[in-house]
Amino acid sequence: MAAPPESLLRYCPPVLLSRRGDTASAPGQAPRSPAGLSSAQQPQELLNAILPPREWEEAQKRWVQEVSAAPSTRRDVLQLQERLDRQLQQRQARETGLCPVRRELYTQCFDELIRQTTVSCAERGLLLLRVRDELRLTLAAYQALYESSVAFGVRKALLAEQGKAHLEKRIAELEEEKEELEKQVSEEKAKCEAIERQETERREIEEKKHSEEVLFLKRTNQQLKAQLECIIAAKN
Repeated sequence: MAAPPESLLRYCPPVLLSRRGDTASAPGQAPRSPAGLSSAQQPQELLNAILPPREWEEAQKRWVQEVSAAPSTRRDVLQLQERLDRQLQQRQARETGLCPVRRELYTQCFDELIRQTTVSCAERGLLLLRVRDELRLTLAAYQALYESSVAFGVRKALLAEQGKAHLEKRIAELEEEKEELEKQVSEEKAKCEAIERQETERREIEEKKHSEEVLFLKRTNQQLKAQLECIIAAKN
């Protein structure tokens, strides 16, 4: 494992901890919660508890690097701000939205401010530590909520796609059924028109036949009437 990358947090020069196969002579301390820390501890011990030393292996040697306990001046704070701006630009951190690079750099900057404050005032440093841990918990909760909402949205989108495919299939079936029904309606309409034509023709034929019969009966009646009149006239 190579040496850790450059950090905005100020560290002491690295110290050789052990060689591979040797017993570690000065193992790093595990981080403790703010409730287990006390301002009565030595500055370096307190800093190691707040900001644990970083360890790595290089060329079969194990190195450890503790956070610096050196006090900071106003110039150090200005240099920290310059380094932060430079790192944001060099690593192309996004100015808005979620950006892991920007979050990492601001976390390092906040840890450096905690270090500087702890050196000058242990109580203030411990209070800032509580603030940092609370912010981390809040960010973790928001991140979990965001990931959960994204997963929920993906599931809903998949269900919507499945429902869309089902609806598209149903629409196609209904359109096919509609075309079939329209075809049946056209056929029935054609049958009705044919029946109407047949009935119209039949009615016209019946009316013509009836008219002819009426006319024949009228003629027959006139003939019989004329014959009757002639018979009556002959008897007189």
